[in-house]
Amino acid sequence: MDVGFIGLGNMGAAMARNLIEAGHRVTVYNRSRSKAETLGKRGAIIADTSAAAARAGIVLVMLANDEAVAAMVEGPQGALAGLPDGGIVANMSTVSLAMTRRLSDAAKAAGKSFVAAPVFGRPDAAEAAKLFIAVAGPAEAITRIEPLLAAMGQKTANFGEDPTHAAMVKISGNFMLQTAIEGLAEALALVRKHGVDPAQYLDFMTGSIFSAPFYKGYGGAIVARRYEPAGFEIPLALKDTKLALAAADEAGIPLPLADLIRDRFLIALSRGWDHLDMAALGKVAAENAKLES
Repeated sequence: MDVGFIGLGNMGAAMARNLIEAGHRVTVYNRSRSKAETLGKRGAIIADTSAAAARAGIVLVMLANDEAVAAMVEGPQGALAGLPDGGIVANMSTVSLAMTRRLSDAAKAAGKSFVAAPVFGRPDAAEAAKLFIAVAGPAEAITRIEPLLAAMGQKTANFGEDPTHAAMVKISGNFMLQTAIEGLAEALALVRKHGVDPAQYLDFMTGSIFSAPFYKGYGGAIVARRYEPAGFEIPLALKDTKLALAAADEAGIPLPLADLIRDRFLIALSRGWDHLDMAALGKVAAENAKLES
């Protein structure tokens, strides 16, 4: 298939590369051209604008936040302008419900389709084409992009025709992941303070009632105090916490754990840890317990 791909960061570069390796004809655009040139050596076509990347009729977007997505999708040089009639823009980034609605409405008004297809997984999962993808949007559009999603992920779940449903799955899923990291951080600080070997503790807990790979991965990072290089930096994690709080405000429900985690990330940033992985919640908990962090 012919497909455009916009955004070649730690996640996007690996995702675009997997599309190329699956045999798709990929046109890439990135604000930093050097990243596009790296994929050009693997067979990608390099576009000069996001509009040019969208001319294939389907364009995938993987960027950091609402502002970056809007800058690449909207406007005279944006992806929506470059798409032919009936084209599809699929946003795989984590953005707000408001941005998802805005882009969906803009696409519909332009005679095009918008699909939300945010992903779960760190850069290593993107490299291995093992992402989990939540998708929602017009049924025909989802059917058209299914081979592309299959080339990047191990499982896709369809949440219907309203793109905000996939965006909400992603926002709430990230909130759950952050609460799990905070729980690990506090529990490991607690056992360390009482003289228990944290590595033995983690091995026991993840080999019994908390056997999910997530606990092993993030727990192992906290035990080893391995917070860099970051797979997901704290400023991006804080952005996701704020998305959950905004969604809670819209629905009129309390989200007290999100308030707590937001404050933990703000503490980390105040200490100059903006370059660290969100596993550094463990560093915050250790310092709060007056332990070596």
